[in-house]
Amino acid sequence: MNATNNSSRGVREFLTSSEGMIATATLLAICIHVVLRFGFDFQSWSGNWPLVVMVVIGGVPLTIDVIKGAIKARGGADLLAAMSIIAAVAMGEWLVAAIIVLMLSGGEALEDAASKRASATLDALAKRSPTVAHRLRGESLSSGTDDVHADQVLVGDRVVVLPHELCPVDGEVMEGRGAMDESYLTGEPYVVPKSQGSAVISGAINGEVALVIEATAAAQDSRYAKIVGVLKEAENNRPPMRRMADRLGAWYTVIALALATIGWLMSGDPSRFLAVLVIATPCPLLIGVPVAIIGAISLSAKRGIIVKNPAMLEDVGRVKIVMFDKTGTLTYGRPSVTNVFTAPGRDADEVVTLCAAVEKYSKHPLAQAIVREAERLKLAIPETDSISEHPGQGLSATVAGREIHITNRVGCEKIDPSSTALLPPGATGMESVVLIDGRYAATLQFRDEPRLSAASFIEHLPSKHGVEEMMILSGDREAEVRHLAEQVGITEVHGGMSPEAKLAIVREKTTLGPTLFLGDGINDAPAMTAASAGIAFGATSDVTSEAADAVVLDSSLERLDDLLHIGSRMRRIALQSVIGGMGLSILGMILAVFGLFTPLMGAIAQELIDVLAISNAARVGMTNKSLSDFDDAAHH
Repeated sequence: MNATNNSSRGVREFLTSSEGMIATATLLAICIHVVLRFGFDFQSWSGNWPLVVMVVIGGVPLTIDVIKGAIKARGGADLLAAMSIIAAVAMGEWLVAAIIVLMLSGGEALEDAASKRASATLDALAKRSPTVAHRLRGESLSSGTDDVHADQVLVGDRVVVLPHELCPVDGEVMEGRGAMDESYLTGEPYVVPKSQGSAVISGAINGEVALVIEATAAAQDSRYAKIVGVLKEAENNRPPMRRMADRLGAWYTVIALALATIGWLMSGDPSRFLAVLVIATPCPLLIGVPVAIIGAISLSAKRGIIVKNPAMLEDVGRVKIVMFDKTGTLTYGRPSVTNVFTAPGRDADEVVTLCAAVEKYSKHPLAQAIVREAERLKLAIPETDSISEHPGQGLSATVAGREIHITNRVGCEKIDPSSTALLPPGATGMESVVLIDGRYAATLQFRDEPRLSAASFIEHLPSKHGVEEMMILSGDREAEVRHLAEQVGITEVHGGMSPEAKLAIVREKTTLGPTLFLGDGINDAPAMTAASAGIAFGATSDVTSEAADAVVLDSSLERLDDLLHIGSRMRRIALQSVIGGMGLSILGMILAVFGLFTPLMGAIAQELIDVLAISNAARVGMTNKSLSDFDDAAHH
């Protein structure tokens, strides 16, 4: 559904832009011309009138805009196209002029549609931003609430956050005990428990229990507002991407004008100047690259990859620096039990069985991890006789006549002071401490485990894709990130990163060469925007998907490898079409300089060159074979 919506929105943006309407109308005019010219016994001029209309209505404004751009030193293939329109009109080659108008307006419309991605990202972020706050009239819930806009909440005001609502402001919990999902904002993969005194951040999703919080910052100063500000700043300062057509078109334009001038001066005949310009019409540049890009977009979609910014395809296949967020990219984004340290005389399976009996009633990710571990070990989970939870003390329950207490180290030492000597060394990950009948029994440790294929994929990138530098940029704790980095083979690690810090590093690295940033949370959106290619793993957030240049829907590293290969394939074939087409055009220009090609012959030759360039560019999407040389499935 997301893919369909993205495609239909892209079509709407294309058709409703002024350039898109000119391109559509010009295509219609060419069709009418063909019918009038070849379907009826009309004179040549009679069949040309639709072309004349569109060249005047569409071509004149485009030509003026391109010339203005050239004055500002933009130059490139567009300038030569504008000059070709003028030359074709001067020669009476209205069909050639109309085709150039079609290609020029179509390319501008596609580029304009892609550039609107910035505002779409901010729109999605604004749509998700907290808007309503339930402000207390007094100090407690009994005093009642008034619904106000989040911007009206002042520091010190108390608000109620209902179950499954977005937290409207940064604050501190005053009443209630529950949990909030902060993963989109912080990069932490877990739902974070909240009780009296806990800090909360705006934009986090509340769990099952209503919480009363006291605002510690106004909405405009909240964490969510800061992320919006960082993203806006990143969009406004995005370095301009110089298109392949512009890079190659700059020197091609100089060559064409030089040869045209030489032909005119040698012969004294201005028709040679026109003949050279006509055969120099940069259709391989204006058409070859877009056709190759369209093929690459189609090829990506067949593999579950939605390309949102077509310009990214020119860079993604040649990235030298790859930056990963941790959660949900190199990891699965869910905790699992990694160790069970038991007290002397305790059996690990017994502890897991009793804990699972208690935790199966909880929706907390750590609770679910314990239940999954019991299921993995094929343990029979008994029923719980009674269960209770007290703020700051954890879960208490009676299972098969045994008193089970699941808490943390501080809570354990309060209940059983002798447990201090038995507890394992402090872990870098998360943990639960278990007491049975008031005595320390075990410590369960958890980690967000790396994907089975992560290490081999990291090894694959330098050898198969020429990647020179890899790093992890994560909002997770430094120790956790380093632990993961050691497991997957990455040496450069940045933990505890804010969106601002991620953005700064991505910007710095992007000045050194093409970069790729892979992430899946709102906190990754600014970094994705600044990288040469920003890839979202999974469609977990509208904001992230909008900020990304491409979305890998099934969160598979093999699909990411597919995208890298598709980018390389697109660039290779596009260059073949462009350089091959320009080479043949230059050969034709030389013949025209010496009078061996008339303007009419030049126009025909250019059409043949265009057909060859387009046919070759179309090969990008014409393959059903697997492009990836990395087998993600082999590692599962």
